[in-house]
Amino acid sequence: MSKKITLLGSTGSIGTQSLDVARMHGYEIFGLAANSRVDVLMDQISEFHPRYVAVANPEAFETLSARLGGQADAPRLLKGAEGIRELAAMDGPDVVLNAVVGIAGLAASLAAIESGHDLALANKESLVTGGHLVTDAVRRKGVHLLPVDSEHSAIFQCLQDQHAAKRLTKILLTASGGPFFGMKTEQLAGKTKADALKHPNWNMGAKITIDSATLMNKGLELIEAVWLFGLPEDRIQIVVQRESIIHSAVQFADNSVIAQMGVPDMRIPIQYALTWPDRLPSPVPELDFTTLGHLSFAVADEETFRCLAACKKAIRKGGLAPCAANGANEEAVRLFLQDKIGFLDIGRLVEGVVDSDDFGGDYTLQDVWECDAMARAYVRSHL
Repeated sequence: MSKKITLLGSTGSIGTQSLDVARMHGYEIFGLAANSRVDVLMDQISEFHPRYVAVANPEAFETLSARLGGQADAPRLLKGAEGIRELAAMDGPDVVLNAVVGIAGLAASLAAIESGHDLALANKESLVTGGHLVTDAVRRKGVHLLPVDSEHSAIFQCLQDQHAAKRLTKILLTASGGPFFGMKTEQLAGKTKADALKHPNWNMGAKITIDSATLMNKGLELIEAVWLFGLPEDRIQIVVQRESIIHSAVQFADNSVIAQMGVPDMRIPIQYALTWPDRLPSPVPELDFTTLGHLSFAVADEETFRCLAACKKAIRKGGLAPCAANGANEEAVRLFLQDKIGFLDIGRLVEGVVDSDDFGGDYTLQDVWECDAMARAYVRSHL
């Protein structure tokens, strides 16, 4: 069945792979949104002919507008963060896929949900920073929240038996361990961004690749899993699965475990979010057990990788603590990629902001923005 899709974050890793899926199944692209990669966006417009295109970066917006000027079939352009929110809320698509990076994706997620759209969510920060805002909106509007992260998609797939899902007792959230698996604090002290950007299994953007190296990504996914699946933090076990073949698993009351497996290719979870509850042929190769060799398992080391410990503290505190952790991490990763802080400083700063307040209680969207700004300011003042 043909579908219309609005894709936010179309020029990033998840966005381009989402278009692979759309291309294979002939899905219509209703709207595209990106930050600043005009050349990539021009190619996407030429191929998929969206009706609307939103560009966050003002200079990129002006460049794209000039390059499209005079074209009779040019899409209508929307500018800035407000333009992305407007696109997310527009009537027309069957599903909005949010692959924006960072807290910038939260407002778009809420706009899509409040407008009655099913949301395929690759922007984990929407749930990390505004978990109760997002889940409350989903309940009120009666829409579907479909996870795109490979781990959360795996859990979601394992819970499709609704009778068994009621007996869920534990989530086994897998991690690759990143490029620094097995190292201790003293070995991490001199690691550079070039070292941290060498992920063993996945081809991802710079920010998420650094998050994988610090295990912050796994901490954020743990927080996201709490909101998606309703289990407390102490019933979500992080298991290092170095080959990234088991994408996550669930355990039920009888202690049986069901896992989802596949080659490490994001197009599987992207497609499942777009085709759910159906399964269709995908552009991904099958998992060949004759060449697999072995699967390895280990415990995630949160004593060394303090970002993971900080995220566990944050979700236990509740309220805006996860938002503070995320904001501090986004700012710290930005500084690390600019060679202004060391690798271990990321975990130190994230844990520091989580320990700096209790962060409890209900919150509004404005509270989220203020907490995020506070966390970023904390990082800059504690370098």
